[in-house]
Amino acid sequence: MMKKRVRQMKFDYLIVGAGLYGATFAYEAGKRGKECIVIDKRDHIAGNIYCKEEEGILIHRYGAHIFHTSDEEVWKYVNQFVSFNNFVNSPVAVYKDELYNLPFNMNTFSKMWGIRTPAEAKAVIAKQIEELDIGEPKNLEEQALKLVGRDVYEKLVKGYTEKQWGRKCTELPAFIIRRLPLRFIYDNNYFRDKYQGIPIGGYNIIIEKMLEGALIVLNTEFKDFIKRNPDIADKIIYTGPIDEYYNFCYGNLEYRSVRFEDEHYDTDNFQGNAVVNYTEAEVPYTRIIEHKHFAFGNQPTTIISKEYPSEWKPGVEPYYPINDEKNTRLFKKYQALADKDPHVFFGGRLGNYRYYDMDKVIAQALADVKKEFHEN
Repeated sequence: MMKKRVRQMKFDYLIVGAGLYGATFAYEAGKRGKECIVIDKRDHIAGNIYCKEEEGILIHRYGAHIFHTSDEEVWKYVNQFVSFNNFVNSPVAVYKDELYNLPFNMNTFSKMWGIRTPAEAKAVIAKQIEELDIGEPKNLEEQALKLVGRDVYEKLVKGYTEKQWGRKCTELPAFIIRRLPLRFIYDNNYFRDKYQGIPIGGYNIIIEKMLEGALIVLNTEFKDFIKRNPDIADKIIYTGPIDEYYNFCYGNLEYRSVRFEDEHYDTDNFQGNAVVNYTEAEVPYTRIIEHKHFAFGNQPTTIISKEYPSEWKPGVEPYYPINDEKNTRLFKKYQALADKDPHVFFGGRLGNYRYYDMDKVIAQALADVKKEFHEN
């Protein structure tokens, strides 16, 4: 989508961020007769669900995004913009020279222990947990061991978690892992939601249709734009980091970030699955995504993306909020500032400092629209 020039100098809403939340709000506000201008610092719309075509393959530029929901209203809502294929997320995990199905299910346990029945699997796990004799867990490691036992933790949780967080499991608080689902059935479907799939043609189609009625300005930083156009809109819908909006007056909220490295191969099938996790600590990346499998592609070549978790610092793209006690307290201070400001409200993952699945972003945006327009 080409950058458009600002011709109208007064709008009802300035929406900062052309991702899923901002686009949903713009679409709904437009249906209610409101004029919106949408700005984004990137050179494209769609935020982190942006897809780019290379060699006939749609690349999930900011990591794999698989739409899944049990919310029928949200499912019907997105299907008005695009049709979905029937992709089912069934990742596998590699630990040294062993390969396991995810989520932790009977295929996993059968491969790990040479057993066949749910009763056998439950007995092995219960025995390991009993032998560990852990009281109140003092850290993430103890919490995970108490939930799944030694084997599942050592092979499929420990290394992956330490790479993801950049810290030893013994240094992470127990509450980060409240539960680890154990499924005693032979089912590799990662999600249990009623609806699941990938948009045919990619996520960009959804955002493009949502933003058809808005003015879009790309390659634009909010602070520079609002300085030049202080009275551009009656209200601001802000989907960037809430601490950045308030000039980090209380300090930086913390995140984990991700770095992606693409590799192109002259083969039609590199790994046989869309998502393969690497769970041992010695492998520096957490997973490899082979994008063509999201769309059942039959191209003669393939493109993979290796995901390297990284420490976040200002200037680096923030991905995963670190919702520990310290950051939660800090966010509440920023939220108190926002509550006092009737001309701006915050949405999405960065505005609310909370990790959201895509369906929850849409649901939140729709709920906020109803609240903004005083609808039941």
